Amino acid sequence: MSELKNILKNKKTCKSIWFMRQAGRYLPEFRKIRAQNPNFIKICLNSELSSEITLQPIKRFNLDSAIIFSDILMVPYALGQEVNFEKNLGPKLSEFKMSELLINNEKKFSQKLSPVYKAIEITRKKLDKKKSLICFIGAPWTLIIYMLNIKGNNSDLNIEKLKIFNSNIKQIFEELHEYLCIHIKNQINAGADVVQIFDSWAGLVPIDNMNDYCFLPNKKLVDFCKKSQIPNICFPKGINEKYKEFNETVKPDCISLDKDVDPLWIRDNLKDVVFQGGLDPRVMLDTEEEIKIAATKYIKIFKDIPYVFNLGHGLLPETDPAKVDSLIKFFRSHNG
Repeated sequence: MSELKNILKNKKTCKSIWFMRQAGRYLPEFRKIRAQNPNFIKICLNSELSSEITLQPIKRFNLDSAIIFSDILMVPYALGQEVNFEKNLGPKLSEFKMSELLINNEKKFSQKLSPVYKAIEITRKKLDKKKSLICFIGAPWTLIIYMLNIKGNNSDLNIEKLKIFNSNIKQIFEELHEYLCIHIKNQINAGADVVQIFDSWAGLVPIDNMNDYCFLPNKKLVDFCKKSQIPNICFPKGINEKYKEFNETVKPDCISLDKDVDPLWIRDNLKDVVFQGGLDPRVMLDTEEEIKIAATKYIKIFKDIPYVFNLGHGLLPETDPAKVDSLIKFFRSHNG
């Protein structure tokens, strides 16, 4: 059993370290590949290349876990929406059509994502058995943000545009849950052993819809994972003090901490869950000494309880790989 899986399943206090977006944009070896492959979706669908990218940070840093190089928007892609990544603007999806969502089936969906599953198979064979291979999905609400194009330019929610879909929203959530469970199952069957559920835009959920749009959809996914004995990590980014209610309702194996939540408050208020992350990714742009001071705060707060060292979001493109290496060595010197 991998160390991360052991921590999540048995609430062990042994320490582990990996980073969100550890495979990608800050690494020169990835940038070289990206320069030769401008279409991001095609990279994700190139099994050999996706596996190579996944293993780059493992080879460079010997991190405790690998996370498959893919994207949460591979699910909308497999359900029939066009997905394009525009430089400096992020992802752009084609117009959502309910009729196109409803004509999908498990076989068609799985076939479109078969290269992702093949990448996991290849990676698992090459990865040390003691290391976890993490797969991931986007939670329904976060996918809906992109699928319906309801996020404004300033990372706020276009409430009026959301209202247009009021009559279909429940069915969209239900359809997404079905296919997300299929995607989890297929990734685990291919060789992944932990799943992280990214609700990256949970902070945009209208307060009156928090239960229906965030808590319950995440709970349904976690319940599916638990029934299938799949270790799971939830990341409800941006919900601040609602972390406690989220944890009590959803009951994930592990909860990933947003950089904006107070780790002391988290430690004292959230029970029966493994903690992960929290360090502000912007700290990685500071001096090595400042990084060590910030990391020490989390190491001390979560001393002697189950904790996975990570960030409060993904590594930034301008991060110096040498500082990542230094942080890993510093963490391990405290948790050897």
